[in-house]
Amino acid sequence: MPVIPHLRSPRRQRGAAAIEFAAVFVIFFAVFYGVVSYSLPLLMVQSFNAAASEAVRRSVALSPTAANYNQLIVTQAESVVMNQLAWMPASLGFNSSNVRVTYTAGVLTANISYPKSRLAQVLPFLTLPGIGQI
Repeated sequence: MPVIPHLRSPRRQRGAAAIEFAAVFVIFFAVFYGVVSYSLPLLMVQSFNAAASEAVRRSVALSPTAANYNQLIVTQAESVVMNQLAWMPASLGFNSSNVRVTYTAGVLTANISYPKSRLAQVLPFLTLPGIGQI
């Protein structure tokens, strides 16, 4: 039985795995970075919602017969919001000026405003070869 010689020698395939890995790695890293950079602003928005609702929840537990109730309830809500959002790094630019708490006509409102331009730039854009900016 005749033996068929191998058309490809193993020496000719030496760098093929490295090239394939580099191409696939760039794609997977781009997807991973996109998921992380998309989910972090969503995490921040959810944290804002949770902090505002927790502030109102804890503040209405105060006794309405307390002295200076109107001011006490607002101070309590602001304090709770800042404690709930203490995990955010200073580089994100969140501070107490982003929190507005009002109590009028028996309605307590906690409002957290964070500029959309800062929310969109939580993670910097990344430029990958062959893919572009993500």
